Amino acid sequence: MSSPIISVEHLSKRYIIGHQRNPHDGLRHQIEDTLRSPWRWFRNRSRSRSSNPRPSSPTKEEFWALKDVSFEVKEGEALGVIGRNGAGKSTLLKILSRITEATEGRVRIKGRVASLLEVGTGFHPDLTGRENIFLNGSILGMRKAEIKSKFDEIVAFSEIEKFLDTPVKRYSSGMYVRLAFAVAAHLEPEILIVDEVLAVGDAPFQKKCLGKMGEVAKGGRTIIFVSHNMTAVTSLCSRALLLEAGSKRIEGEARLVLSTYISTAAASRGEVIWDGSRGDTNNGRLRLMAARILCEDKITADVEIDKPAILQYDFQVLEEGLNVCTSIHLFDKHGIWVLCGGTRSRILKPGIYQHSCVFPANFLNDGMYTVSIILITEVTRLDVHIRDAISFVVHETKAREEYLGVVAGCVRPKLEWMEKSLNNSVVHQ
Repeated sequence: MSSPIISVEHLSKRYIIGHQRNPHDGLRHQIEDTLRSPWRWFRNRSRSRSSNPRPSSPTKEEFWALKDVSFEVKEGEALGVIGRNGAGKSTLLKILSRITEATEGRVRIKGRVASLLEVGTGFHPDLTGRENIFLNGSILGMRKAEIKSKFDEIVAFSEIEKFLDTPVKRYSSGMYVRLAFAVAAHLEPEILIVDEVLAVGDAPFQKKCLGKMGEVAKGGRTIIFVSHNMTAVTSLCSRALLLEAGSKRIEGEARLVLSTYISTAAASRGEVIWDGSRGDTNNGRLRLMAARILCEDKITADVEIDKPAILQYDFQVLEEGLNVCTSIHLFDKHGIWVLCGGTRSRILKPGIYQHSCVFPANFLNDGMYTVSIILITEVTRLDVHIRDAISFVVHETKAREEYLGVVAGCVRPKLEWMEKSLNNSVVHQ
C-alpha cells in the first residue's frame, strides 16, 4: 500500500463575519446585550440618549467553514469531494492549494500541486497567454526547457492559439478555463486539484477535460476533484468525501458516498427560502428569494408519478431597465442533465416576481431529481446561479404487474401505443 501523498488532520477554518446592528433594536437584542455584557448595554443606552447617537453598532460572528476534517489521499488516487453549496468544499481546496491558511489542524503534502479553482486563478491579467504558461510552470518549479517541451501540447489542448499573445484580461471566462486547465494538466504536477470551475466551459470541452483527468489518474498522479456532476465523480474517482456544513459526513467508496448524499438530499423539504444574506442568491441586480415544489396545490418534496408537479420560484428585480429571463436545469440522482428550460427575456420593473413551470404527469421516471435555478440579464449574463437549489422525489404510485425491476432512463412518458394485426397480409408458401 502506497504512503499518503496528502494527509489532513483535524482541519478547521474560521471566518469572522461583521454585522451592523441598530442600537434601537428591540427587546430581544437588549436582553442579549445585557446577558453578554451588562456594561456594554448601559454604555449603548447612554449613547442612544445623547443628542448625536451612533447610527449602528458593529457585531461580529464566528463562522466555521470547516470543522475538524481529517482524511488521507494515497499517491495515484482520485478523490471526489461532494456536498451541497456552502458545505466547505472550496475552502478545503483553497487550504490544500496554500491559497489560504487553516485556523486549526495540519495539512501535509508531498509533491508539487497544480490547482484550478476559480476562473483566472494563478494568471497575471496583464501577461499574455504565452507568458502565463511559462509563469505557471515556474511557480510549479519547472525549468524553462521542461515547459517548452510541453508548450505545443498545452496550446493544442486549449484551442486558443489565435489569442496566445493577447493579455489574458481580455479573455472570456471560457478561454480562461481552457488555458488554465491545459496548463494544470500538462505541466505534470504530482497533485492536480480541480474545482467546479470546469462548469464554465462548453460541453465538448468538459468531456475533453474529464478524459484528460482520467489519463492523469491512470498515469499515477493524484487528483482531488470537486463537482456537482455525480456521473463524473463516480467515473473518475474511486473514493469520495462528503462534506456537510463544514464537517466530514462520510468517506469511502465513491458510489456508497454518493448514495448517502442522495438520501440526505432527498430528505429536504419541498420549499427553500433564502434571506438575501448569501452572496450567490443576491448580486445587487437580481435576488432569488424562494423555491418550492407543488403537487395537488400542496408544498411537498414527494411527487406521485401520475400527477403533475409544479416548480415555483420567487425572485426580486432590484434595478431599473433589466432585461430578465430565468432558466432551470433538471438533474437526476446520478447527476445526469435531464433537461433545461426557461422563459423569454423581457424588461421587468423593480419588484417581486414568480415564475412557475409544470412537469407533466407520467413524464419523469421514479427517483430523485435536483433543480438548479438561474437568473439571467443581458441574454448571456448569469447574475444568479444556484446549483441544487431544491430537490424532490418522484414515487411509483401503482404496482407494475408486468415488470417489477427498475425502468431505465431519466424520463418515462406514458406513450400512446397501437396494435394492428397483419395476419391477412402474410404470404404462405
